Order: sequence, then C-alpha cells, then structure tokens
Amino acid sequence: MKAKAIRMSRTGGPEVMEYVDVELGEPGPGQARVRHHAIGVNFIDVYFRTGLYPQPAPAGLGQEGAGVVEAVGEGVTHVKVGDRVAYAGGPNGAYCEARNMPADILVRLPDEIGFEAAAAMLLRGLTVQYLLKQTYQVQPGQTILFHAAAGGVGLIACQWARALGVNLIGTAGSNEKAELARAHGAAHVINYHAEDLVQRVMDITNGEKVPVVYDSVGKDTFIQSLYCLRPRGLMVSFGNASGAVPPFSLRELATRGSLYITRPTLAAYMATRSQLEAMAADLFQIVASGKVNVDVNQTYRLADAAQAHIALESRKTTGSTILLP
Repeated sequence: MKAKAIRMSRTGGPEVMEYVDVELGEPGPGQARVRHHAIGVNFIDVYFRTGLYPQPAPAGLGQEGAGVVEAVGEGVTHVKVGDRVAYAGGPNGAYCEARNMPADILVRLPDEIGFEAAAAMLLRGLTVQYLLKQTYQVQPGQTILFHAAAGGVGLIACQWARALGVNLIGTAGSNEKAELARAHGAAHVINYHAEDLVQRVMDITNGEKVPVVYDSVGKDTFIQSLYCLRPRGLMVSFGNASGAVPPFSLRELATRGSLYITRPTLAAYMATRSQLEAMAADLFQIVASGKVNVDVNQTYRLADAAQAHIALESRKTTGSTILLP
C-alpha cells in the first residue's frame, strides 16, 4: 500500500521537504502500522531539517502523532488493531498519512483525549512532566523561571505549574504573547524585548532569584538565565530555538554560586516502557481533570508542512501546531 509522506534528501530550509508517495509493507516484528489522524509539529523537527541534529538521508521528519492501529507485527501485545494511540519521540517519520513504527512507544488514548489534542500535547506534555516533576521537583510556593512561556511547551507548563501551586515567571517576545501566558496561569510574565530580564526577576523575587530556570531558547537567553539563578540553583537547558548555546567556561557556574546545569532529553526520561506509561498516565490525568488545556492554535495540511515550519521558526506561533493528513 502507498501513503503520502514528507521526505527530505538533504538538510536546509523548509523547501527541502518534499510531499511524496511511500510504499508501506506489513509491520515487522515489534512494529505496528498507525493511520494518523493528526501529527504534531515541534521545534526538534526544525533541528533535524536544518542538520543541527544529524540523521542519514533520505529521511522523514516528525516525532509525534495520533491515530488508529491498522496492523501489528509479531510479538506486539500491548496494542491491537483498532486501538486509538499516540506517541512522542522515537524514530523520525511522523509527517505521513500512515507508517510502520516501533510499537513500544505507542500509548493507548483515554476516551476523553481526542486525536488532535493528543498530537498537540504528547511530546510537549511529557516534556513538562519530566521538567517539573523529575529534572527538578518543583514545590508549592516556589517561584521559577520558564522561558518561551507562550509556546506549546510553555502554555502547558504555565497551567501545570499553577496546578502544583508554583509561581511561574514566564518570558515572551510580545505583549500579546505575555497576555496569553498570563491567561494560562503564569504568575508573572516578562516581555524580554521591552524589559530587563534579570532586573525583573530580581524585583519579583525580592532579590532572592530563582532555584531553577527552564530554558528552551538557547543562545539568546543562556547567560541571562545564569544571572537569574540563586546560589546552587539549577539551569535546565532543554532546547535551542535561537541557536545552540556556545561553549562556555565552567567558571561561569562557580562565580555565580556553585550552579548546576543539565541538558535533558525526553528520550532519557522515557527509556523504559514503565517510565513512558507512568509519565503518560500523569499527563492524561492532569488534562482530563481540566487543570491543563491544550491549545491547538495552528493547523496545516500535511502537504503544507513547509508553511508550518516557516511560521514556527519566525516565532509567529503560539500554543501547539499540528498537521492533518
């Protein structure tokens, strides 16, 4: 059988993504064939497209999707034909109508979670889960700093932090985005184009600074983020939206009060089936409770994936972006 898919034979700008037919056979051992109903678009897709994260060519893109299991290969028992499923992470290739893929990253969707919401939230939601509850376990009453608070990860983090009793200081690049983050639960929002980030953090915390900074922006915010940390605070660098963080001296950590730094990845936190299922259950529960809502603010056809990337890279998007096959 054939399916439409986005493929690229070289790295570069959005124009390298081609909408082509691919041949799909039967799923092999440990695989399942999933017919997509919605596909998530994430900044990690841009990293692979540009070559920041290398992969062999020709290649697919996309690490997040939701749909229905059409067939399963030998040894697959935790999902069956007809199951509603979603996934985040694993091998690239989600930008397609259907695919054969490793079944061990599939999670069954509760009835109350729709396909579009699942595709829009699973990678981002699992990311927020490990950031707030594992990388650094935030506590009620704490004040934390979270960059790009109006993005897909950020809006989930704003809501989840509020549900946990945490005061989240968000950053955003416009007054409109600042209002969006505030509406989703951010206790304070700093427009970094109009305000001094470090001074505002000092003012909000009465000079104490914050115990943890979550930074997915990278190059443009890294050093300022270090200035916002209290002694022995943790810098969580989990993305590079503005470019990779340049090399720096470890003395930067020493002179600012014995700071810690980590560069986590979702794959490391959901490396086992039990870890994935526990994280997904936590995410589905907070969404089903109504304490975290998923905003699908941009929708594109699969064939128009390049337009989705252009919007994402120009920082014109808010919330989540999905593709529809």
